[in-house]
Amino acid sequence: MYENNFPDKRYGITLGFLKEHLPATSRILDLGTPNPFTGIMQAQGYEVTNTGGEDLDIDVSAVKHDHYDAVTAFEIFEHMVSPFNVITAIKADKLVASVPLRLWFSPAYRSKTDMWDRHYHEFEDWQFDWLLEKAGWEIKARKKWTNPVKKIGFRPLLRCITPRYYAVYAERKR
Repeated sequence: MYENNFPDKRYGITLGFLKEHLPATSRILDLGTPNPFTGIMQAQGYEVTNTGGEDLDIDVSAVKHDHYDAVTAFEIFEHMVSPFNVITAIKADKLVASVPLRLWFSPAYRSKTDMWDRHYHEFEDWQFDWLLEKAGWEIKARKKWTNPVKKIGFRPLLRCITPRYYAVYAERKR
């Protein structure tokens, strides 16, 4: 997936945000199958377990365990038809999640060859906040950043100044 295109900037910012809010000894349930960022988190001392590739729109059983300190979801919710169900079912008290922001100058991402690699949602920040708050979470910290590309043109220029990613740290309301 990342041949010749490893997302160093996104991973660096995401790791920094994670380290700001979760101690390295945290037991994390990371939504999604193991990926390069799983290894990065483990190298930093996090104890990471990934979900098994089940359709989290239908089967939320993976998040119903209470032996994790936190759940992470990095660019997962945009692939789901109804992320509300899994976000509500999470038993951990902390959540660190990031989503791609909707870009007014670009359509939602859709792979033509991989049905799992499509964005059903690309959020505006307020929409993602509302989703989390409605699902019982209180947002404690937020971060946005751009995703410039090494191309010439109007849209690449806009990508240099328009935030593309949005991360939040939230705690379960009790």
